[in-house]
Amino acid sequence: MKALVVFASLTGNTEEIADVFTEALENLGIETEMEECSSVYGEDFLDYDICAVATYTYGTDADLPDEIVDLYEDLAELDLGGKIFATMGSGDHFYEKFCQSVLDFEARFLEQGATQAGPSVLVDLNPEAEDIEALENLAQQCQAKVLELQGGE
Repeated sequence: MKALVVFASLTGNTEEIADVFTEALENLGIETEMEECSSVYGEDFLDYDICAVATYTYGTDADLPDEIVDLYEDLAELDLGGKIFATMGSGDHFYEKFCQSVLDFEARFLEQGATQAGPSVLVDLNPEAEDIEALENLAQQCQAKVLELQGGE
């Protein structure tokens, strides 16, 4: 079982979220790579069972971060049927559209036929204990969904 965790981080909060999630996957025995989004293409996900994106949401308009827009657009060209995905990221409750970029990626993966492992993990600024627990649970859900998809549970 292999996973690719892709992240965009401005302040380091989302990279920390990706680190926690990556470590949780590795602790489950899943071969995991973590990459910064500007070095990844959408089709890279085709080589993995688990596709994960961690992103932050930028400003009052809740725009995707500039550095992850290409990946988001790449995904629109792919058939991700048979892939398990997880989305997570940081935002600030100060803004009306909390973690909208995470929800945008969630919708894109669903549009492309991927199966969602579990609810997106939306973190207010930096991960606290309950967020870390949610990320660890999401990693377990990823593993369970892959096994289910492969008929091995």
